[in-house]
Amino acid sequence: MLALKDNQGLLAEQVKRLVLLLNSDAVAEQIDCGHGRVEQRKCSVIADLSMIEKAAEWASLQGLVRIESERYHKVSGKVEREIRYYITSLRPDAARLNTVIRQHWGIENKLHWVLDVAFSEDLGSQTCRTRGAKLLGAQSHRTQPAQTGQTSKRGIKGKRLKAAWNHPYLLNYWESDMRRP
Repeated sequence: MLALKDNQGLLAEQVKRLVLLLNSDAVAEQIDCGHGRVEQRKCSVIADLSMIEKAAEWASLQGLVRIESERYHKVSGKVEREIRYYITSLRPDAARLNTVIRQHWGIENKLHWVLDVAFSEDLGSQTCRTRGAKLLGAQSHRTQPAQTGQTSKRGIKGKRLKAAWNHPYLLNYWESDMRRP
């Protein structure tokens, strides 16, 4: 599954046009409620790739995907609409693809939440324009899996503090991270 963005030029344009022109081979809808909002996602899949230029260059390409999402915020009454496009090497099963894409966003959101909250990456540190930014980012990403481990019921900030004060605890994190595949 690969998300298409506007900077991907010809492919993104072709997919957007074809999804509008061709009939979908499969369509599925999901509705989720939680966190004060209702979200409806409609997944449309097209398996006909004959009109995609250079489709053969995408190994195992099997479909074009369009996700239309609409979020209704219960408190404010605000409605947000978004359309995203993907290409996929998975079978054109709209219900499954809708779930796969949703699960990916869940993982993405959890990772970014940890990096933003525990590491304060969005606060605009002074290293943002230097090579140091890359080094700090790499270190944050390297240590994040260890901090989410189940060795303690503390929050991530608490685990970081405990690791700073307790050398055996820090080593336990490091060793558990190194054992992961």
